[in-house]
Amino acid sequence: MIQKLSTIVDNNYYMILACICMFGGQFCVWFGTNSQIIWEWWSDKPLLSAVVWGIPATLFFWHGTKYGYIAMEELWGPRFLGFGMSYLTFPLLTWYLAHESMFTAKTMLCVMLSFTIMGIQIFWK
Repeated sequence: MIQKLSTIVDNNYYMILACICMFGGQFCVWFGTNSQIIWEWWSDKPLLSAVVWGIPATLFFWHGTKYGYIAMEELWGPRFLGFGMSYLTFPLLTWYLAHESMFTAKTMLCVMLSFTIMGIQIFWK
């Protein structure tokens, strides 16, 4: 019983770390690709954007994949977790910084589907 509880706690710990890392990676990707549209200053600096945002994004995704694999013991899980986390970061950042509503039927359905995919990956063993 104690061993099983320890395994559950460890898996939850690594799943939380994976979610945080995937969120950080998606956050960096949003700024790396969309800063050119939001701020004119970034519009002609693709290499700088790749260095400033791409390196941290890669590190976040690298660690997110590592922790997600530890928690789920498969590569598909972290892949879908990263996809699902993009539907937390993209709508919020796009709404806040680009002033585009995420409250359209199509977008809300996609957000619900991403949460469904994340739930399947996290809870279905």
